[in-house]
Amino acid sequence: MRYLIVVISWFFLQSCIEKEDNSKTANNNQFTTTEQKNYKTYCNPIDIDYSYMSHYRAKNNVSHRSGADPAVVNFKGRFYLFSTRSHGYWASDDMSNWTFIKPQSWYFNGSNAPAAAIIDGKIIVLGDPSGRGAVIETDNPELGDWKTNYAVVSVKGGVQDPNLFVDDDGKVYLYEESSNKWPIRGIELDVDNDYIPIGEQTDLIYLDPKNHGWERFGQDHKSEIEIDPFIEGPWMMKHNDTYYLEYGAPGTQWNVYADGVYTSKSPLGPFKYAAYNPISYKPGGFLKGSGHGSTVKDNNGNLWHYSTMAISVNQLFERRLGMYPAGFEDNGQMYVNTAYGDYPHYLPNAKVNEHKNRFTGWMLLSYNKPVTTNSATVKAEINVQDESKSGYMLGQIKEYDIAKINDEEIRSFWVSEANNDSIFVEIDLQKQMDIKAIQINFQDFNSVIFGRPEDLRQQFIIETSDDGKNWRTIIDYSKNKKDQPHAYIQLEKPERGRYVRYNHIFCSTKNLSISEFRVFGNGLENLPASPKHFNVVRQSDRRNADLTWDNVKGATGYVIYWGISKDKLNLSALIYDEPNYELRALNTDTNYYYQVEAFNENGISIKSDILFTP
Repeated sequence: MRYLIVVISWFFLQSCIEKEDNSKTANNNQFTTTEQKNYKTYCNPIDIDYSYMSHYRAKNNVSHRSGADPAVVNFKGRFYLFSTRSHGYWASDDMSNWTFIKPQSWYFNGSNAPAAAIIDGKIIVLGDPSGRGAVIETDNPELGDWKTNYAVVSVKGGVQDPNLFVDDDGKVYLYEESSNKWPIRGIELDVDNDYIPIGEQTDLIYLDPKNHGWERFGQDHKSEIEIDPFIEGPWMMKHNDTYYLEYGAPGTQWNVYADGVYTSKSPLGPFKYAAYNPISYKPGGFLKGSGHGSTVKDNNGNLWHYSTMAISVNQLFERRLGMYPAGFEDNGQMYVNTAYGDYPHYLPNAKVNEHKNRFTGWMLLSYNKPVTTNSATVKAEINVQDESKSGYMLGQIKEYDIAKINDEEIRSFWVSEANNDSIFVEIDLQKQMDIKAIQINFQDFNSVIFGRPEDLRQQFIIETSDDGKNWRTIIDYSKNKKDQPHAYIQLEKPERGRYVRYNHIFCSTKNLSISEFRVFGNGLENLPASPKHFNVVRQSDRRNADLTWDNVKGATGYVIYWGISKDKLNLSALIYDEPNYELRALNTDTNYYYQVEAFNENGISIKSDILFTP
């Protein structure tokens, strides 16, 4: 009994106590994360307990989480997600509930851009941070008793950003490179001789930014300093009799980080550039970039593309993971649908009319709405590893005021001067709306956490109100014991209200810092009108095109679509507020079709007419 009292007392002191307030009444939506999530939806970034990076700790003692370079495989109906320097990996049955596995044996310094594949009832992995290591394997990834044969896969320059591909005939191939000098290379590995290389590597694909606009380095494919773009992160897929070699470019820190694809009838080429490139591209919205990815088949036979998305505030390689519906058109064209890619989408087991279109139609209700807090803004200087002067990183956003909490920019954030259970943040949606999901994105402002402490958690209560005076609880995370830096909570049923309030209880970081407080659902009024006078002019530099249209009254933003055929406008970009867009991701020798739509809290407009430019 005495032991129990001590434990309870300890926990009481370590976490902030839920405030008693008789005006707060719970309803059927109230729940905690001690339960297994039974969601139909997800929202990017993927809601997992991202590891804190330790391999950069010696420089300025900068702490940051990161998730990047995902390799996701389906092993016996269960999904395993391997990511850079995470000190383990995650497993899931449904792509919603992810559990971190700390393996029995693993890379001492964490794997770097690991490759993963399935062969003969085992998972094989290659990801030694040194670039010179052996293929490791296990038939029990839940335990993680990874075994090695010590046969180093030694290739010229070492193995960077590897991908292991098992062909239908059982042969295994290695694709690798991360460089702005060398191409993606491929080589066969000897399955019967500890996966050592057979022969010499073959140069497979190079970047061609002079003809492929999306391969240009820099934010929005613009760079003030002459820097060659990077090619990296290969991933091989086979569809029917065609090999699809995916690759990332032009740099992981930029909003235009993307994946393209080359095709061949042989695993080692020759490969042909796909005219519809890139395949995975997300230059706008809250979370930007969608490169260095992997494509995996779910248990219903549908494909999903996992990719790397940029933050790059605390450190250049501060990143997160996203997942998008993917697949092949009837003509073999590969697609990844990133439209509204950081809004709620339906999970693999949710029934939809078409896998390609899994957007729920739940709109963002909180963007730039009036927001208040009872806490002053921190005055401390940020401790980061800033490489912006080198041209390899965007400059810092150094204002941390409360308006940054709902500006749809993951690189900006609010930092509270205090960190206790009396703090609240209140958003006025300005009208009654149906609230369906909440996402709280915490930020690591001056964090001093490294590695994977087991006691990390975020605790809070979300309330709603019709008048700003009488509040009812819709989410209770006051006793949450899970680490959810991008906590996404789907309500069991819509909750109508005008005001939404975050009541802080506890977070494991020294400072309470939130990059975005996002409220999703639907307004109760009319959809925006379709954009008028849509026009597209291809610039003299054919990699670029100017898209213009009239401002739509009441629109929150716009989504433009383009592609190489009228019925396959598979690429998109989302912009907020003002119309017009300079599209800088085109291929010089390709003709295009374009379309635009407007959106607001109530939904999406009818699309414009489709335009064509030769």
